[in-house]
Amino acid sequence: MRVLALLLLPALLAAGGAAWWLAHREPPLRYLTAPVTRGDVARSINATGTVNPVMTVIVGSYVSGVIQSQSCDYNTRVHKGQSCARIDPRPYQMVVDENAAQLAVARAQLRKDQAALDYAGINEARQARLVGRGVVSQDAVDTARSALAQARAQVVLDQAAVREREASLQAARVNLGYTDIVSPVDGTVVSRNVTIGQTVAASFQTPTLFLIATDLTRMQVDTNVSESDIGSVHEGDAARFSVEAYPSRVFDARVVQVRQAPQSVQNVITYDVVLGVDNRELLLKPGMTATVSIVTAERRGVLRVPDQALRFVPGGVGTAAAASAPAPARQAAGQARVWVLRDGRPAAVALRTGLDDDNNTEVLGGALRQGDELIIGEQRGSAAPSAGGASRLRFGM
Repeated sequence: MRVLALLLLPALLAAGGAAWWLAHREPPLRYLTAPVTRGDVARSINATGTVNPVMTVIVGSYVSGVIQSQSCDYNTRVHKGQSCARIDPRPYQMVVDENAAQLAVARAQLRKDQAALDYAGINEARQARLVGRGVVSQDAVDTARSALAQARAQVVLDQAAVREREASLQAARVNLGYTDIVSPVDGTVVSRNVTIGQTVAASFQTPTLFLIATDLTRMQVDTNVSESDIGSVHEGDAARFSVEAYPSRVFDARVVQVRQAPQSVQNVITYDVVLGVDNRELLLKPGMTATVSIVTAERRGVLRVPDQALRFVPGGVGTAAAASAPAPARQAAGQARVWVLRDGRPAAVALRTGLDDDNNTEVLGGALRQGDELIIGEQRGSAAPSAGGASRLRFGM
């Protein structure tokens, strides 16, 4: 029995040592990798905006009164000159009739005074002949000449009165015409603010009765871009946006105007950037909120590396410092370093970098090829890596 114990003791010691080594050995090192790819790198500015028609015409009323009829409603297609509503014309028709009567009186008075002028001319000529024969006195001649001059002045006064009455009649007719609310353009009614029987008061400001969009197949997005980003936005830049009504669809647009007028809200300065968009499908509605991404720089079909690979340092040495360094500073120098997994071990590769879109960075030069596995992280132990895109798990030697 004692001999058996002596024989088993080395085996037990070996098993215990093996168990202790297994329990205290360093876990294997695992690398998270992502491939070098070829694709697009685009730097963009994010903003929010509102979808609006390119041109919206406000149709108001120049005169006051009660709406007698209405022939246009929401979404009504209208043509230039088409009647949309009518204000009760009777008060304005009475003014027209009154001014027409006053014009007739003025014209009649003109004809009467013209007849008086003709008589005064004849009388003055007669008195001038008689004074030469000594039949009448010089005073009679002077009286006749004064009457002639007064008759001429009266005719001039009557002619001016006729022109005044004609102008008043024309103004009354214009006001009567304003009782018919017509569309000034071809378009679609997008807003109606009037109903039959409503009283329209145009005493202080013109009321808005209808809003007419000239063409809903062409829309624009009015966005507010902060002053820190406005310097990189230019006319012609490509843009993309989405609306809540179609969350899975991205609409293409283009910058058509960068307005110079600043807008200040709580001491925050923004500028209005207008995007033009094709809306032939009529999916976009006026007033929709758009989440906009304006592309300020873009490279298509270039070799690119993920930004995580540029921040990685093996063993964690300097990783925090590298991650905290701002990307623009690294890109300004144009030099970077990545770690490629080759034969199970990390190997450093120097790069010349270009455009960075905060996800991927353009490669301008370096010993990298499409498909190379770049190390973006490392971990020890058997825990599975967190899910993420095209990342791969590799074991170190």
